[in-house]
Amino acid sequence: MPRIPELLAPAGSPEALNAAIGEGADAVYLGLKEFNARQRSANFTYAQFEAALRALRRMGRRLYVTVNTVFEEREADRMYRLLKYLSVTGPDAIIVQDFGVLKMARDNFPSLKIHASTQMNIASAPAVNLISKHGVSRVVLARELSLAEIAAICAGTSAEIEVFVHGALCVSASGLCLFSSFLGGASANRGLCTQACRRYYRRRDGAAGYYFSPADLELLADIPALAGAGAASFKIEGRMKSAGYVGAVVSAYRRLLDSLERGPETALAEAREIVRNDFARKKTRFYFDGPAARTAGLPDWLDPAKDGGVGIPLGNIRRVRGSSGERRGFIAACSPPLEAGDSVRFHRSDDTERKAHKLTAAEQEGDGVWISVPEGFNAGDPVYLIQRRSAGRRYPMVIRDASAPSRRIPGSERAGEPVFPVEKTARGNVAEPVKLLPPGIYAAAARIEDLFAIQSERPVKVILALSRKNAAYLLDRARKPLPFGGGDLVLSLDPWFPEAEVSRTRETVSRLLEAGFTAWIINNPGHVSLFRGRRAALLIAGPWLYTFNRWAAAFAASLGAAALVTPLENNRQNLERTVPASRRALAFVTLFAFPPLFRIRADLSAYGFGAFGDSRGEEFRLVSGEEGSAVFPETPFSIVDKRPFLEQAGFRRFIIDFSGISGGPLKKKDYRMVMKAALSARALPGGSRFNWKDGFYAKEEDGAERPAALEGGPGLEKRRRSTPRSGASGR
Repeated sequence: MPRIPELLAPAGSPEALNAAIGEGADAVYLGLKEFNARQRSANFTYAQFEAALRALRRMGRRLYVTVNTVFEEREADRMYRLLKYLSVTGPDAIIVQDFGVLKMARDNFPSLKIHASTQMNIASAPAVNLISKHGVSRVVLARELSLAEIAAICAGTSAEIEVFVHGALCVSASGLCLFSSFLGGASANRGLCTQACRRYYRRRDGAAGYYFSPADLELLADIPALAGAGAASFKIEGRMKSAGYVGAVVSAYRRLLDSLERGPETALAEAREIVRNDFARKKTRFYFDGPAARTAGLPDWLDPAKDGGVGIPLGNIRRVRGSSGERRGFIAACSPPLEAGDSVRFHRSDDTERKAHKLTAAEQEGDGVWISVPEGFNAGDPVYLIQRRSAGRRYPMVIRDASAPSRRIPGSERAGEPVFPVEKTARGNVAEPVKLLPPGIYAAAARIEDLFAIQSERPVKVILALSRKNAAYLLDRARKPLPFGGGDLVLSLDPWFPEAEVSRTRETVSRLLEAGFTAWIINNPGHVSLFRGRRAALLIAGPWLYTFNRWAAAFAASLGAAALVTPLENNRQNLERTVPASRRALAFVTLFAFPPLFRIRADLSAYGFGAFGDSRGEEFRLVSGEEGSAVFPETPFSIVDKRPFLEQAGFRRFIIDFSGISGGPLKKKDYRMVMKAALSARALPGGSRFNWKDGFYAKEEDGAERPAALEGGPGLEKRRRSTPRSGASGR
C-alpha cells in the first residue's frame, strides 16, 4: 500500500482554519492580504498568520501560503518584501503562479520551498520536470486531467504531485481565462475573478441558460485510485467557503484516507452522507475518466437549466415590505424553519447580481416566513440556503493569541537598507533574433485558408496556430502550395498541453522542424522539452506565459526564448516598465485580436449554437470542435492607432491577430481593412481597449479598488467599459 497522501484543506478565515484542523487536515493553505488568488475572501493578517504558523508547528501540521497571482513591474518591490518576510517566517511552502515570483524567490530566497499553482497550467510530465529544475518541489496539476494522465505524470517525474479532489470548478482550462479581465479589468490572474462564466446567457434563437456554469468536483469514490496513482497530496478547494463546509468536507475525506489500508467501502458510504448536505452544487468527477468519454454529447458537469449558484433553493420572494435597512421579504416556509443567523444567497431574477446575506430576521407567518432582504432585491428574485447557523460545530481555536503586532511585516526594513535588486531581464546577443524576426506587422491566423486572404496585403510574417488540421496540411507533401513558405511562418503552440497530447505533439514538432519550420511561439513550460537539442529552433515566449514583469521575462529567456509576446491583459505603462529599451526590439505587441476569453477541454458542439449574449448587451461566440471549445468576444481588442506611440517608445514588432474571427474563413476585405488601419495608425470603430489604458483593477491597502495603471496620477478616469458585478461566489 502506498503512503497515505496528505489531506490539504482551505483556510479562508481563522474559523475555517479551526474547522480544517479540528477535522484532521494534515495541512492548510491560506492567503495574506495581497498577491493571492482569493482577494475577495477574508484572508489573514500578518499577526494571525504568524500565530497560526506557531500553533501548527506545535501540532505537527503544515501551512502553505498562496502567492498565486501575477504581479506588475511596479509591484516588484512589494513582492520582494513579501517573499523576504516569508523567508524569515518560514511557512512550509509558498504556492505560486507567476514565473516571475518563482525566479525572484529562487534567486534571492533559496530557503523558500515552492509549489506551483494550478494556475500555472501544468498538465504534463515535461512541464512538471521543467519547472522542478527551476526549484519547484511540488506541482498542483491542472484540474482538467484524467486518472490515466495523472498516473502517467506521477510516473514520469520525481516532483511531488498535488491534485484537487473536491470543490468548485472553473469551466476554463486552468490559468487560461481572460473573461473577467476583458469585461472590466477584474482579472482572475490577479485574484479578482467575478465568475462571469456562471451568468445567465441568451442565444440568438431566444433560448437561454447557464451554459458555462460547471458542477462541483467530488472524487470521494476515486480516492483509492488516486492514491495508487502516486499523488502526494489531495487538495480541497474552498477559501471562500464557510467553516461548516470546510469541516464537513475535510471530515469526509479524512475518513476515506484513514480507511485505505483496511478497505474504504464503509467509509465511502459515511463520507457521502457527510457531504450530502454541503449546500454546494451538483457533483461531478469532471474529466477523471478521460475527455474522450465526454465528446458524444454535453458533458455531465454542465446543465444549462441549473443556475450554478451554491445552496438549497428556497423559492422566490413573493412580496417585500419595509424601507431601507428594515426590508423584509416573504418566502415559502422550509423545514427545519429558517432562523436569524442562517446564511442565504439572493439572486436577481435577471442574474445581474448575486449576494450572500446572513439573516438578521426570520419570522414565521402562515405558510411562509418573513426574512431580512438586502437592498437591490425584490419580489420574484430567487433565494438559496447556503448555511445553517446551527450547522457550525465549535472547534478548538488554532490561533489563541494574535493580538501582538507582527515585527516582520513587509516594508519594515531599516531606513536606507536596499530593498530589492532590479532584474535586468534577459542577457545575451539580440542581433541574430532581430535578423530572423524583422520589424513590422505580423498577421496571426487559425486556419490554413486564411493565409490566402492574408497574402493580399503581405505582412512581415504569418503566425499560424498549430492545430492538428494545420499540422497535417503542412506535412502533406501533396498539398496545394501555400502563399507563404516555411521561413515566412511562425507556428504557435496551444497553451493547453495535457499529458495525453505530449507524444503526438512531440512527433509533429519534430517533423515540422525537419521540414524547415524553425520559428515557434511557446505558451506552456512543457513546450520547452519539444525543442531540446534543436539549435535551429527560434523560440518566442507567447502571451500565455504571462510576462507581466522583468522577472517573468527573464525566466522566459532562461527557457531559451529569444523574444516575447506581451500578455493580452497588459497595459502600456506596465509594458514599458517590464521591457527595457535595450530589449524592446524583441517584444511583440498585439494591436488587434478577438482574444479567447476562456478555453474548455470539452467539445460543446452539442449545444448547437455559436452567438450568445448577456443581459448587459455583451455579445460572445462559442467555437467548438474535437480539440475543445473556446469563447470569443464579438467586439475585438484594438489599439492599431497606438502603433506610432509604441514605435516612438522603441517597439518595432506588432501582431494583428485573426485567429478568433467568426463566420468561416477570413475575408480579404476584413483583413485589408485592419491591416490598412494598422499601417496608417487609424482607429477602428467599435473596438475595445481591454486593459491597455486603465490597467488592472487592484485592491489597495485602504480596501478601495482602483485602476492600477492610473495609480499616482492626477485623478481616476471613469473606465469606458462597465465593471462586472460579482457573480456566484464559492470558489
